[in-house]
Amino acid sequence: MTTYEPVIGLEIHAELRTHSKMFCGCSADYASAPEPNTLICPVCTGLPGAMPVVNQKAIEQAILVGLALNCTINPTNAFARKNYFYPDLPKGYQISQYEHPLASHGWLEVLEDSEAGPQRIGVTRAHLEEDTAKLAHHGDHALVDFNRAGVPLLEIVSEPDMHTVEAALDYATKVRAILRTLGVNSGDMEKGVLRFEANVSVRPVGSTALNTRTEIKNLNSFRALARATAYEIERQAHLIESGGTVIQQTMGWDEAHGVTVAQRGKEEAHDYRYFPEPDLTPLEIDAARVDAARAALPELPVARTQRFVKDYALTPKEARLLNSETALADYFEAAVQAAMSPARTVNHWIAGELLRSVNEKGLDLEALPVPPGRLAALVDLVTGGTINANTGREVLGEMFASGKTPETIVAEKNLSQVSDQDALLVVVTQILADNPGEVAKYLAGKETVFQWLMGQVARATRGKADPKVTRELLEQALANKKHP
Repeated sequence: MTTYEPVIGLEIHAELRTHSKMFCGCSADYASAPEPNTLICPVCTGLPGAMPVVNQKAIEQAILVGLALNCTINPTNAFARKNYFYPDLPKGYQISQYEHPLASHGWLEVLEDSEAGPQRIGVTRAHLEEDTAKLAHHGDHALVDFNRAGVPLLEIVSEPDMHTVEAALDYATKVRAILRTLGVNSGDMEKGVLRFEANVSVRPVGSTALNTRTEIKNLNSFRALARATAYEIERQAHLIESGGTVIQQTMGWDEAHGVTVAQRGKEEAHDYRYFPEPDLTPLEIDAARVDAARAALPELPVARTQRFVKDYALTPKEARLLNSETALADYFEAAVQAAMSPARTVNHWIAGELLRSVNEKGLDLEALPVPPGRLAALVDLVTGGTINANTGREVLGEMFASGKTPETIVAEKNLSQVSDQDALLVVVTQILADNPGEVAKYLAGKETVFQWLMGQVARATRGKADPKVTRELLEQALANKKHP
């Protein structure tokens, strides 16, 4: 059986966070609209004679994204009419960019931790267009809400340089992190403000051909992107092995059944009959404007990751996890600044217990009930020996539930760690006296019993025993029994 290699390219559609729409003054905040079809005007509903005007804020945001993706910002770019007929497209065409996009010829590195080393994915272009309306299907009827029609949309098109699902997922994750860092998109895929479309084909390993591809539309989560792409790769490989032929078509992803579903024939560029938008003159972007945008760029995830490795002694993998979300990286730095403990210790608590609680409770990183300063105080209580790690996890859970400071919780529940050797020796001696059978097993060579005895001390002290002191006392007491 032939072994196949996937060839994957991604189109990422990101709504830009502007106050008004791309070509009119209507509010772009369609999510807050009280009713359907209330944030509309003759321009965004495509009424005859309506004249579009370019949103300059959208241009500024798109330039930032282009620079962050290492693109060339083209001094002259122009809008075109992309003609197709669908109920969510009020004009019968979409104002987009085609031959003269705002940004082109960029790149992004992915899979830095892979054995093969980082892979560079080409960014073909990043171009501006307007979003479509939203369709709601009810039985045999389709209802159209034009509140979203005309919202600024940035389409980021990659080269077909990805050959694993992992590479595609990492690329999409990094683009989302850049968009959020720049503040031009919330990254909230559930609300549809960020959508992926995967172009997938397969070829025999060793071949350089670009075979017939399919396009999986409107993937609104990383999970959907990974599952749909993996399924389509397997489907195409199996189809070819069975003697079939891959048809160029647009596919949908059926999340419930875990399969891709054919929707319609895949259009080529000539099917859209692109021609220059006659109502908009070409945009001229001079070097001074690009330089000003470059100077305004914040610290991007890649640079911040490198700084975390250098300044905080984190591993590249740890630093990349923190920088997968701007809010998480901000939280980490604020906690480190507030803590006396080492940065690596703070990261251990954030990457472990904090994120576990966040994921379990479905919380927003930007509105956690545990501010970074309070997490820092908790970490300091543990590293300073006031409480042990197990008690620290208990206290963190209470901090999430009550919003109280760690110091208050420790005081109210009398959780301070017992480190007094004389007091702990009494407990250790009693545990050994109460469990002669387990002591005999340990002395006979069953070393796993030691952890059980440690657990008994922890239970007897309600988790307050200092593990280091307990271990030393227990080891000495057992050694005395072995060599009286």
